[in-house]
Formats: sequence, C-alpha cells, structure tokens
Amino acid sequence: MPELPEVETTRRGIEPGLRGQRIRAVHVHDRRLRWPVTPGLAAALRGQRVRAVQRRAKYLLLRLERGTLILHLGMSGNLRVLPRASPLLKHDHLELQLDSGLVLRLNDPRRFGSCLYTTDDPARHPLLRDLAPEPLEPGFDGAYLQRITRQRRVAIKLLLLNGRLVTGVGNIYASEALFRARIRPRRAARSLTAGECARLTTAIRRVLGAAIRVGGTTLRDYVGADGKAGYFRQRLYVYERAGLPCRRCRTPIRQITQGQRSTYYCPRCQA
Repeated sequence: MPELPEVETTRRGIEPGLRGQRIRAVHVHDRRLRWPVTPGLAAALRGQRVRAVQRRAKYLLLRLERGTLILHLGMSGNLRVLPRASPLLKHDHLELQLDSGLVLRLNDPRRFGSCLYTTDDPARHPLLRDLAPEPLEPGFDGAYLQRITRQRRVAIKLLLLNGRLVTGVGNIYASEALFRARIRPRRAARSLTAGECARLTTAIRRVLGAAIRVGGTTLRDYVGADGKAGYFRQRLYVYERAGLPCRRCRTPIRQITQGQRSTYYCPRCQA
C-alpha cells in the first residue's frame, strides 16, 4: 500500500501539471472504487480551477474554487498527468481533462482507492477529522511521543501504526525507523525513555524524508506520477529481509507478526 512518502511523491509529481489549471471535463470510465464514484462528480468539478494540491496523511487534496477533491490511492492506485491523447490503460477509473491539454488519470487495479468531493472544510471530513499529527510537522517530537506513550502497554510498533496517535508512518517505515532507533518493535510503548522517544521521532522523520527524496518504496505495484518505481527499497535495513544478514552486524533479520502485519527487526542491533 502506498504510504506517506509514496503519496507525497505523487503530490509533488502531479502538482506542476494541475495547479492553476481549469477542469474542462471529467470522464468516469469505471465507478467501482472503495466507494462508487458519485454520478454528480463530473458536473460538480467541471469549470473549477485547481488552486492547490495538498496532502493530509495518505490522502491527496485537490483544492478547487468551490470545494475539495479527496483522493486515496488504496493498495495499488496511482495518479498520472498525461497528454490528453495518451491511450487509456486497463483499470483507468477516471480522468480530469485540463485546459492545458493534459489529463489527470487515476488507475487502480484493486479498486481500494477512493475519489470523494466535499464543499465543506476537508479537515472536518469523516476520513480526515480524527487524524493525528503528522511526523513531518514541527509538533511531532520526542516530547509528543513520550506524552502519548506513557499510559499505553501496546507494543511501540503498533502504536506507530495507530492513525489516531501518529499519522502516516506506515508499516514499512515503522520497522525501518525502529531499527535506526535501536528499539525492539515489541517493546511496550510506555517503557520508552525520554531519550528513546527523541531518538525514535528523529529516526521516523529521517526515514520518511529519505524515502521521499528517492520517490518512495516500490515492493509490488507502486509507481509515482512519472510512472517510475520508488528506489527506497534498495535502502531498507530490515523490511522484507527476513533471514538475510543485518547490514550493520550480519545477524540474520527476524520476522514476526504484529496486528496481522509483518514486522522485521535485528535481534542484536535492537536489543
């Protein structure tokens, strides 16, 4: 599933082709997404200008003149800005035709993505209103992490995936950040010291920042707005490396299951 770095990479990729452009037409080729595309979407968007392309957690927000289009890439979706004459691909669900002659196309083979329109404040939308602070914002620091962990016995890895406490870290980057912070994923969240909380928030920010710089991580389906795979996979220390030697100490990486998701760690480096 595309996580924060992949969504931010997509945002940066599509923004130059969208910002300031007017939507000339909307074509829905297949309404079947996580929630069916509403029949009135085309009429609602037609003629509006794109004022900004923003991101909140794993959601992309196209801020228009009279509302906001909220997009989610689901497990396998991608957005591409292309010349209008570009041939349609299988699983191209919808496209926005722009005055410039370009189109924005949403492709989603597994149909877990979404495309929703609201004329209200998007921050109050049910999908966004309960989201926690983002790890790349100034307020996400060691003091914040220590505050939210004090009364929680849950494993620190699972806490990092709780979108009501920390937004957008995702499974891949939680494992990678815990490795860099030298913290075991099964540690009780409340057992972390102030120093460990500071070390972990720094690791999270650095891992996400590094992933964004190289276009995110491609494990299976993800490609960016330019159609290219993300290259952070080459820099992974533990994720999907079970049985392989740790890049630091050569101890075999271990794999466990937490919350029905795979977790990877080094038993020596993360003592």
